[in-house]
Amino acid sequence: MDARLNYFADPTAGKALKHFMSAGKALRDSPLPAATQELVALRVSQINGCAACIDMHTKEAAAAGETSVRLNLIVAWREATVFTEAERAALALAEAGTRITDAADGVGDEVWAYAAKHYDEEQLTALVILISFMNAVNRLNIITRQPAGDYEPGQLH
Repeated sequence: MDARLNYFADPTAGKALKHFMSAGKALRDSPLPAATQELVALRVSQINGCAACIDMHTKEAAAAGETSVRLNLIVAWREATVFTEAERAALALAEAGTRITDAADGVGDEVWAYAAKHYDEEQLTALVILISFMNAVNRLNIITRQPAGDYEPGQLH
């Protein structure tokens, strides 16, 4: 499959995405644990069906030492025993923030309180921005049908 647009060759995309992707770097440098960041990025991408991001974040997480068991179970994290309470809180917030229209009140107070119980304000801010960022990146890739499978860890970091 060929992508509809080549973001790397387009001058407008190059200018805009340079700034946009700098947000990704700021998030990677935040105090939100790297493993949590990859799990959240992967789960948001699974929900949205972004093959390119699923490819990237699965490989980045594995390269950082994440186990195949946890990567395979992320889609069923509620039933899996391999995630910490803090990771569960982050995944719950990621799902609520991605499936915003599925709930009358968007992200409910219970989900928010669960996340706030496990993360300080700076980490929570990074988590909210990460969820929003991944939803945007997923849409950029899905709209233009960016292909998956060839990503190499570290390629975009």
